[in-house]
Amino acid sequence: MTVNVPGIIGIVIFYLLVLAVGIWAGRKSIKSTNTDELFLANRNLGMILSSLTIAATGIGAAYINGTAEEMAREGFLWVQAPFGYMTGIAIAAIVYARKLRRMGYVTIFDPIQEKVGSRMGGLLFFPELLGELFWEAAILVALGTSLSVILDMDSTIAIIISACVAVVYTFFGGLYSVAYTDVIQLGCIVLGLVLSIPFAWANDAVDVSRIRDDWVGHIPANKVGVYIDTYCMLIGGGIPWQSYYQRALACQTPSIAMWSSLIGVVITVLMAIPPTIVGVIGASTDWNATSYDGEIPIPPEKLVFILPMVLQYLCPLAVSVIGIGAVSAAGMSSTDSIILATGSVFSKNIYKNIFRPQATEREIIWVLRISILVCGIIGTVIAITVNSVYGLFTLCADLMYVILFPQLTCVLWVNFANTYGSLSGFLLGLSLRVLGGEKLLKLPPVIKFPFFDEQLGQLFPFKSFAMICSYIGIIGVSFVTDRMFRNGYVPQKYDIFGCIERSKTKKRNTPNDTKTEDNEKTMPLDVYNDADH
Repeated sequence: MTVNVPGIIGIVIFYLLVLAVGIWAGRKSIKSTNTDELFLANRNLGMILSSLTIAATGIGAAYINGTAEEMAREGFLWVQAPFGYMTGIAIAAIVYARKLRRMGYVTIFDPIQEKVGSRMGGLLFFPELLGELFWEAAILVALGTSLSVILDMDSTIAIIISACVAVVYTFFGGLYSVAYTDVIQLGCIVLGLVLSIPFAWANDAVDVSRIRDDWVGHIPANKVGVYIDTYCMLIGGGIPWQSYYQRALACQTPSIAMWSSLIGVVITVLMAIPPTIVGVIGASTDWNATSYDGEIPIPPEKLVFILPMVLQYLCPLAVSVIGIGAVSAAGMSSTDSIILATGSVFSKNIYKNIFRPQATEREIIWVLRISILVCGIIGTVIAITVNSVYGLFTLCADLMYVILFPQLTCVLWVNFANTYGSLSGFLLGLSLRVLGGEKLLKLPPVIKFPFFDEQLGQLFPFKSFAMICSYIGIIGVSFVTDRMFRNGYVPQKYDIFGCIERSKTKKRNTPNDTKTEDNEKTMPLDVYNDADH
């Protein structure tokens, strides 16, 4: 194996640049005893910075590599993730983020714990935790495989180094470091991918006419239900990610939170175009005419390498090195977001709200930093040791859609939602999803929904069905138990979760969230947490 020395030098320079920018941006936070500074950058993100960091968070290595892979394998119609997830973020920006920012919350689990209790909120943290960890692992795997192809270096070393760089500047600088390094990383992504396309397209081995009739893709009639179910999962599952809300809630005002999110969505969708084109190039290349010496035609399971292969075998060395920076930037721009989001929720909503309500600000900061370190280590270990990361990540994305999406929605807009309904919806949605089986994890289906096929599995949109049942469980059980206790059919002493008392306390202490943008400045700072500057 011949090590790509220029590529190694380029990646070292890039990592040192990102590390320097991260430490510089977070220099004020290193000795800070203010949790708001580390969690939310003192809610001081303006329109430009917040738009760019939201975009960079979405554009991960899995986003870029996965888009190119699906385009090469199935065609454009099956490139669902960029458009589905970004539609979910757009809905979150308009419907959810503005309200959460106006209410001055720090994480999405604040309103959940306020409504259904700290312990139930802690239980609902696990789908988010698993989703974030396996998203991190999937990104690191995509990054490691890309660097191993382009640089001829061991993928494990690439994964460890990339994770260490992201953990170091996030550990010290919090959201300030993450936001500013995101800007650098986003610029590298744009430069690397856009620059590589003309060189790859002009390569003599590329002939787009080879896939003239195949690039659009095809949806078989028996997979229409699966196709729709996947889009719904991506849209609904894209709404409750703490990694996104960490940025939206750090904006100066609710309006900036909404508009910067929408701008970030546009940037992210536009950035799906370069990897889509790379997928077209990879599928239309005569690999026999290149220096590639692997199996031809490329097996479907090897198409995950299509983007680094295009950079390595179809571009000049200098362009390939710049492309390395794009892939690395995409990996770290999402990895740092994930570990910060997970650490923030654990330190505030689990450690402080459940185990140590009396914890000081300094103590919470150190719990946050330790959580960042632990999350980085766990995600790295998973990326190195587990072969079914993509399957686990998909399952966790399902759980975000089936469980957390209904819970967050009901907490914010169903006044009578309570712990009984929340627990019922959690158990119902989880049971239906798990009993439906998961082919990627070799989990056999116990419930065979309509149109089930022994070879293809579930063809019925059962994930959406499980999500709807979760909604029904939350709303139905909450309504019945609320009426039972409030109307005296059951004495309140049997309200073991204290839902009635909690709702009274919330009504006394929670500000009216229907205030207009114009009079937000008149609200107390302890309510809106520095909402306007």
